[in-house]
Amino acid sequence: MPLSAAAMAAAMTVLVTAVVPGAAASAGTSPGAPTSGAPTSGVPASAASVPEAPVGEVVGAAPLPEADLSHHGYVSFSNGHIAIRIRSENLGPSDVTASTVRLRFSAPLAVTQELPYDCLRSGKATVLCETGGLRSGGGARQTALDLRPTGGPDEVIVRLDTVWNGGVRDTDPKNNVHEVLAPATGDAYAF
Repeated sequence: MPLSAAAMAAAMTVLVTAVVPGAAASAGTSPGAPTSGAPTSGVPASAASVPEAPVGEVVGAAPLPEADLSHHGYVSFSNGHIAIRIRSENLGPSDVTASTVRLRFSAPLAVTQELPYDCLRSGKATVLCETGGLRSGGGARQTALDLRPTGGPDEVIVRLDTVWNGGVRDTDPKNNVHEVLAPATGDAYAF
C-alpha cells in the first residue's frame, strides 16, 4: 500500500456490523432491511444481539493471516535534534506485504526538514514511515530519522506505533507500540 494511502487509511474508522440469521425475520423486518439496533415488538434484547467480532474481522469471513510486527530501536535528543533509529521486523507466521510506522512527538516539528524517501509528514508533530514488505522471520528493515522540533524544548516524548500492517492480524501488538521520554542530554533511550 503506498504511504499516502496508508495515511488516508489511518484517518478512517471502519465499523463492521453483522446480522444474526433469523433475527431479522423474528423481529418483523425483511432480511437485509436496515434495523435501528433496538428490539421491536416483543423480541427480547438477547435474541436481537449481534455476536462480537474482533476488530478488523467480518463475522463469517475467512480469518485474517497472522503476523507479529515488532519495532525496536532508540531515541536521543541533543543540540535541537531528535535522532531516531527503528528496527522493524516480522516474527511471523505470515509475511507482511507492507507496513507503516507512525511517530508522534510532544513538540511540533520544524516546517522545513529533510525526511527519508519512505517518510512523510502527517501534521505538525507526526511523521509516517513505510517499512516495505516484511518476510516472516526475515531480515529487519532499518529507518533512521534526524528531526528538529520547534520551540526549544528541554525534552520530547516520542510515541511510536503501527498504523498499517498489510491487512494481517497482529498477534502481539505490544511490541510495536512504544512511548519514549528523551531529555535533551544526548543519551540514547531504547524502546
